[in-house]
Amino acid sequence: MATSFSYDELEAIRNQFPILKRQIKGNPLVYLDSGASAQRPVAVMEAMQDYASCHHANVHRGVHTLSQEASAAYEAARMALAEFLGTNPQQVVFTKGTTDGINLVAHGLAEVLLQEDDEIVLTHLEHHSNILPWQEAARRSGARLRVIPVEWDGTISLEKAAACISPRTRVLAFAHVSNTLGTILPVAELVAMAKAVGAVVVLDAAQSAPHMPLNAEQLGVDFLAFSGHKVYGPTGIGILYMAGDWPDRLPPYQLGGGIIKEVRFDGTTFAEGPLKFEAGTPPIEAAIGFAAAVKWLQNLDFKRVQSHEQHLLNILRNALMELPGITLLGPGSEQASVQSLVIKDVHPFDLGTLLDQMGFAVRTGHHCTQPLMQLFGLPGTVRVSFGVYNTAQEALSFAQALTRAANLLR
Repeated sequence: MATSFSYDELEAIRNQFPILKRQIKGNPLVYLDSGASAQRPVAVMEAMQDYASCHHANVHRGVHTLSQEASAAYEAARMALAEFLGTNPQQVVFTKGTTDGINLVAHGLAEVLLQEDDEIVLTHLEHHSNILPWQEAARRSGARLRVIPVEWDGTISLEKAAACISPRTRVLAFAHVSNTLGTILPVAELVAMAKAVGAVVVLDAAQSAPHMPLNAEQLGVDFLAFSGHKVYGPTGIGILYMAGDWPDRLPPYQLGGGIIKEVRFDGTTFAEGPLKFEAGTPPIEAAIGFAAAVKWLQNLDFKRVQSHEQHLLNILRNALMELPGITLLGPGSEQASVQSLVIKDVHPFDLGTLLDQMGFAVRTGHHCTQPLMQLFGLPGTVRVSFGVYNTAQEALSFAQALTRAANLLR
């Protein structure tokens, strides 16, 4: 069994994040919002600064030294992300983030795959970014949405999932980990159900990529997307994995420079592979920072990362169970390092505001999962999401601060 990080190891990790030394309203910062955006280690900032200081130029087609260096660094970043996903660089497209990647796939499948009366299957746990693009794809193609229900403990019933996946199913799109409840969905079983009826599988890995190893080819999905800022990297950058010949089958999502072989006024031929989907000047500096982030994360040993974050989650849940009037959402087991909670007669926004006065950064609201909140009859929750830099003491001190805040607001 993997061990968590020792005190000295964890201190060494924390020392790589200068922002953790900040004070917020006179209190030490306790950052518990990594599910929204993880903080960046020095290695990421240094990689981006080195590029900006010494190598900046536009990529591809340039013959001068800086352009050649920038192009090499950009494609090396693609290679690093491909290695992170257990695939080859020709299957990896740089995007603006998970949302952009899902939109690219939904737009393309509406054009080349979906037809009237086909079915697109989602789960009730999905982020809006994995709902809205499919609503638009259904509108454009005449397909219909079906939704796998969620159980009250935040899990998905495989029996109910099987009832929703039929010979009419053309796409199954779901989150690997729920951003609101932390539920780890049964990917292998859901992929097997989809493949049995010939459906395409789209995996939103935004919340799983920071917490567990991902091998896209072993997972058996057709598409997989996640964002740089979730894995200790910069914002405005993401990755989309396309299996097999999907890079050839999907049309370009945006049009412009960089995606072409030849342009004529009577027609255009497009580039092959990932460049076909990267119109315009790409986010070169962000891609380099993204690659530095996943390399940094891989060096930590994912088994120990998982063990550490599960330890924090267990400490938090055990401490919060002592608080009167609290409801902890999510399954408890098979749950990644996210914990949503509500306290009776206390609005989550009020709780979040008061916790901020104490130095605790948490997320409040519906977390872009309004259908899930509507199902539970909630206006929103307080969400704690751990990163690898959080400590057991921070989990305990949050529980104590939450008790104080709840008592003040009642």
